[in-house]
Amino acid sequence: MVDIGEATVRRITWRLMPLLCLLYLVAYIDRQNVAFAKLQMVGDLGLSEAAYGLGSALFFLGYCLFEIPSNLVLERVGPRLWFARIIGAWGLVTLALGFAWTPTSFYILRFLLGVAEAGFFPGVLYLLTLWFPQKERAQAIGQFMIASALANAVGAAIGGLLLELDGVAGLRGWQWVFVATAVPALLLVPVVLTRLPRSPAEAPWLTDPQKEWLAATLAEEGTTREHANPLRALGDGRVILLCLAYLGLPLSAYGLSYWLPTIVRGFGVGNATNGLLNVIPWLGVAAALWWLPRRAASSDGFKRFIVGPALVGVVTLILAAALPSPALQFAALCIAAAAIFAGQPFFWVLPGRFLTGGAAAAGFAAINSVGNLGGFVAQSVVPKIHDATGSDLAPMFFLATMLGLSGGAIVLIERRIPR
Repeated sequence: MVDIGEATVRRITWRLMPLLCLLYLVAYIDRQNVAFAKLQMVGDLGLSEAAYGLGSALFFLGYCLFEIPSNLVLERVGPRLWFARIIGAWGLVTLALGFAWTPTSFYILRFLLGVAEAGFFPGVLYLLTLWFPQKERAQAIGQFMIASALANAVGAAIGGLLLELDGVAGLRGWQWVFVATAVPALLLVPVVLTRLPRSPAEAPWLTDPQKEWLAATLAEEGTTREHANPLRALGDGRVILLCLAYLGLPLSAYGLSYWLPTIVRGFGVGNATNGLLNVIPWLGVAAALWWLPRRAASSDGFKRFIVGPALVGVVTLILAAALPSPALQFAALCIAAAAIFAGQPFFWVLPGRFLTGGAAAAGFAAINSVGNLGGFVAQSVVPKIHDATGSDLAPMFFLATMLGLSGGAIVLIERRIPR
């Protein structure tokens, strides 16, 4: 006979996670489509690599500034209305990016895209604390983050193909990249409004005993947490340290995903082939995010599952810049991409070990907003390193350094967080 807890978690996983993953897939494509649009847009708008990198990075500035307020609103109004607002807004801004006519308009729209999407990722992390007990949370976060890997794979495949539409209906290829990727977000607004429950208590597909089991389990876990007040959580030293420790993870992730199409183009391939080759690393990321949380499910400690992948990422990023042939360089980058992402589901379990309620919403948002400044830094600094060195692979040393610092910081911080 199936245990009620196991049955409840399984039903939540099948009913909730596909929609959340689809939303994140679309969101990630809409923030990363600039990597392929850049291959034509730089020339059309008269931008240098560094100037385009700054425009791309402004997304993270808008994201950071509005993430905590967005998550606090979500905690009050519920995920259904707030996620519908978020995806509708980012779809409209992405559509507008297809008609950016000057560098200034590109900068403004990238900033507004960050404002529009602010709160979605930490909002989902907070949402998962309402639906999954701590024991199952790393697997749920890993499943959710698989969407980012698939988004990079799908985005890479369609990004290269959309560039080939150059001239169709009078639009440049880079315009098609933005226009085509905006449509799914807009179509998902009514889906969220009709399919996403506000809370487990309102889920029509959970039985009353399942709702009671989940409420009792989460209530019991909540008695061990220390903070429910958002303002006190933001002043907690552990939250501040987690903000700093997380910085290198998105920095290396966004730096690699943003710059990878440029590296592969340097191998001498065309747009369509570039897109197809860029699918390979993200399939590896998806496999790592699926396998590692299951490998760690029986473990009492998660620290090694955060730090170990970070160390592998450091080594392979350095190897990618040092190896002599494009094939070996690309193989190292594939391993590095999987390693950078693989430890992140375990990192996101840490705040939930001492935060609950509105404090969890604020804490997740604070950590993610500061961490996503790494995306701003990466997309600003990586092109500058390229311009200064003339090498597509030289920025990998910078990404490796920042990833290594994050791994070391997590070793020191994890012991201060209650189990």
